[in-house]
Amino acid sequence: MKPRVEFLYSPGCPHAGEALRLTREVVDRLLPGREVEPILVETDEEARSKGFLGSPSIRIDGIDIGGRKGDSPGLSCRVYEGGTGVPPKWMIEAGLLRAIRPRHILFLCVANSARSQMAEGIARSLAPRGVTVSSAGSEPSSVRPQAVQALREIGIDISAHHSKGVETIDPSTVDAVITLCAEEVCPVFLGKAMRLHWGLPDPAGETGGEDRKLTAFRSVRDELLRRLELLFNDWGE
Repeated sequence: MKPRVEFLYSPGCPHAGEALRLTREVVDRLLPGREVEPILVETDEEARSKGFLGSPSIRIDGIDIGGRKGDSPGLSCRVYEGGTGVPPKWMIEAGLLRAIRPRHILFLCVANSARSQMAEGIARSLAPRGVTVSSAGSEPSSVRPQAVQALREIGIDISAHHSKGVETIDPSTVDAVITLCAEEVCPVFLGKAMRLHWGLPDPAGETGGEDRKLTAFRSVRDELLRRLELLFNDWGE
């Protein structure tokens, strides 16, 4: 069964139209044929009864895409990262993916040495039992020592990981592919898997000293951790 997507909004907040357009764009791409249900909230009483968290709010199978819970603040405008009322695309994608519950998630980048390796390690530490997590690249090389160190700092060990080519992954087993390339051309993955793109800067491209390189890896690690914690929040087993 396809998830229910609700778009709650109230009059007077300036970004509801743009947020609805983005929500429909993401839903149409990932779940063709699934409708987004606009819900107008006009009074404080309605806001309380619907658990309204501010305009606009997006719920997928009853779960807020930002992971927010608690009492409704009543009629108010909601602010997402970046200071606007439009949520980032990745947040809507994460909410849909959480509702669908894929059994195999694949992270892709070019060298499978930094971003996708860290994403695999973090996701494995968060994913519930029965969910397979893997990573690969179009031009595999070797796992960057800074990626190993950055994850070791948060209690995740990927020292035994190795870079793998995308051709080693059986497309028929993969339910969702998340590409992480930003400035490069991402690998092409054949198959019917749901495709998401979370473009992040390549920390391996940092040209400064060792401290600057490690800082770049930590920055990407922290962003991946933020997104993946949200993805697996309330997932269950």
